[in-house]
Amino acid sequence: MAKGDLTRGERLQIMLSPEELEALDDFRFRQRMPSRAAAVRDLFRLGLGAVGIKAAEPGMKSSSFGVFEIGSSGHHANDGPRKSRKG
Repeated sequence: MAKGDLTRGERLQIMLSPEELEALDDFRFRQRMPSRAAAVRDLFRLGLGAVGIKAAEPGMKSSSFGVFEIGSSGHHANDGPRKSRKG
C-alpha cells in the first residue's frame, strides 16, 4: 500500500495501557503525525523493519513471498522476496 493511500479495507482494534497510550501520543506529537492511527502504522512499519521485514515493492507478486523457492535443483528455503540472481 502506498504511503498516503487512504483506502484501507481492514480495521484493527487494540487495547493499550495508559502508559502505552502515553508513549504512542508522545511519539505522535514528536513526529507531528495527524492521528494515533498514523502513528501506529508508522510504528508498525518501523518495528517490522527492525526485524528485517520490508514492505513489498510495487509490482511484486504474492508468489515472491513463499516459504520455499523452486529452483533448478528443486525446492529450497526462501530467504525473502526473490531477487534477480544475475552475475
